[in-house]
Parts: sequence; C-alpha cells; structure tokens
Amino acid sequence: MEYTKLEVWIESRKLANLVYTVTKNFPKEELFSLINQIRRCAVSVPSNIAEGCGRQTSKETIHFLHISRGSLYELETQIYLSLDQNYLSTNDFEDVLQQIQICKRLINGFINYYKKL
Repeated sequence: MEYTKLEVWIESRKLANLVYTVTKNFPKEELFSLINQIRRCAVSVPSNIAEGCGRQTSKETIHFLHISRGSLYELETQIYLSLDQNYLSTNDFEDVLQQIQICKRLINGFINYYKKL
C-alpha cells in the first residue's frame, strides 16, 4: 500500500500542519529555538513513517516507526513547555495533545502490525 493512503501518515500530516498553525503566534525570539525544534519534531513524524514504508524489510520499517514515535514524545514535551511559557492557549494545547495521542495510537498499531509479518 502506498504510504500516502495510510491513516497513520495522514493523521501525522494533520499534526504537523496543526503545529505550524499554533506556533505562528509564538514570540519571534523563539523562532530559532523552540519554534524550530517543535516544527522539526512534527515534520519528523510523517517523514519517518514515509521513510520506513520505503524500506526493504519489516525490521527496517519498525526502526523508522520507532523514530517517528520518539519524535511524538519529544513533541509532546515541547508542547507542555510551550504551555508552561504561556505561548499556547489551553485550547491549542489540548488540540495538539489530542492529535499527538491519535498519532501515538496509530503508530503503535502500525508497529504491532509489522512485528507480526
């Protein structure tokens, strides 16, 4: 199956786009620190899913899915820090956190699927 049709990849793209939207209102002095780090993590999630799907073996695919999942945990921490700094509204925080949870569930399911192959 083409990776662009996978729910896990589609939902992780939604997450990346949501992150870009909510970080537009962060203070400009955060552009090269927290904003950049958050956006890089968010982009890493669908990128590593895509790269994993392009690999030859299930083991290689699982490796990239684990990297993608690790980026989700890193992003989650950065979102909490953004809330702590009052860079995010509670609503934006909850929206991003909810999308992270969706992606975690889907990636875990995808990892389990590949482990059975």
